Amino acid sequence: MSVVLQDRPIETVRSEVIDQLIMNYSHGELSYEAFERRLDQAMEFQCHEALVALAEDLPLTVDKAFVKSKKQDLAPNFIPSETEETDYMINIFSGSSRGGVFKLPKELRYISIFSGTEIDLTHAQFCQDVVRIKIFSLFSGDAIYVPENVNVISKAFCIFGSIDNSAATNVIINPNAPTVVIEGLSVFSSVGIELKRTMKEKFVEMADSFKKLFS
Repeated sequence: MSVVLQDRPIETVRSEVIDQLIMNYSHGELSYEAFERRLDQAMEFQCHEALVALAEDLPLTVDKAFVKSKKQDLAPNFIPSETEETDYMINIFSGSSRGGVFKLPKELRYISIFSGTEIDLTHAQFCQDVVRIKIFSLFSGDAIYVPENVNVISKAFCIFGSIDNSAATNVIINPNAPTVVIEGLSVFSSVGIELKRTMKEKFVEMADSFKKLFS
């Protein structure tokens, strides 16, 4: 006997509906406009019945190959291995960025004084369960971009400044994913911690890649 719909975890139902939307869009059963509209609704609705209704007219169900491909696409770039203990970024009256594909150290320290520092971890390779970013920002504007599939904890402090930790969870959401811990001090500065890609953008990107594969 199956569990009644209302007693199932709503995030599980949401994930299943989104999977079915991606599956049918990638096989040409949904137009892009319909897929995007239903995806927005699937990420917003808090009612079990409303979520299920978004996919009840779709002919295709999710298969094992889709689940495997999705798991690979959404998994963090985490390859446990040895890496440097500490790396540094120092900007004084200047600006620099670190991004692309690179191997993260256990601890990344940056000093930004009258400068701008950008750290983009979207495509970085995580080698350890925990990566620490220690900051000291003075009269600067800095940005830290984190992947959507890792845990983020912000412990940084600010004095006459701001730390916008819109991507920080401050709890461990996925115990199997790496965790980014951001610590340090921001003085007369602005430090933004955010996702470079939203989860919706990630889903659309994944759906488009499947569509090209099945075309």
